[in-house]
Amino acid sequence: MPDLSAFPITVRWPARHPDRIQLYSFPTPNGVKVSIALEELGLAYEAHTVQIGKNETWTPEFLSLNPNGKIPAILDPDGPGGKPLALFESGAILLYLAEKTGRLIPGDAAGRYETLQWVFFQMAAVGPMFGQLGFFHKFAGREIEDKRPLHRYRDESKRLLGVLETRLAGRDWIMGEYTIADIALIGWVRNLIGFYEARELVEYDALRNVPAWLERSLARPAVQRGLEIPPRG
Repeated sequence: MPDLSAFPITVRWPARHPDRIQLYSFPTPNGVKVSIALEELGLAYEAHTVQIGKNETWTPEFLSLNPNGKIPAILDPDGPGGKPLALFESGAILLYLAEKTGRLIPGDAAGRYETLQWVFFQMAAVGPMFGQLGFFHKFAGREIEDKRPLHRYRDESKRLLGVLETRLAGRDWIMGEYTIADIALIGWVRNLIGFYEARELVEYDALRNVPAWLERSLARPAVQRGLEIPPRG
């Protein structure tokens, strides 16, 4: 049985199954990327709910794994060379899981890099812009009288949706086949029109390809399961 005692995070979130991948997360758009991937890949894992609303990501135990204090993070007892591997940043985790299993990413070098560019597109553009739009549209930022920040993030979010709309023309999935590029984007597009209540603001219903892609994505059983993992508690 693997020994994970060297990782302080296991003190606060004990591993009942230390031979499985340990997932420390919360069902946010970033968090569900990893749970969806784990479900799609059928990997054995144990999910731990990290209550971000209670600042549990800023506890010493969590910071020992991710010094940036953000979910998700994983601890794989069977990492490279058979040694435990602690990993944070959702994009890095998606790539690690895909390469660990040889699935959800093309096997050829060109396809691999093309997939990664769309994962990085989500990480660098879609996530930050959609998140800021949510802040200024639904949360504390909506009280700001100056609406220029809201309009900036609205316009940029619409532009990014347009990029996806063009990419998905004639394709069911970002890469033609279902990959980690799709998994990276599902939670963010879903959140934008759902939790952030920005459907009309970004004129989502004027699109054709993105809504059809999201519907296909949400119909996948692994996606449906992953969106609810870990439980909010």
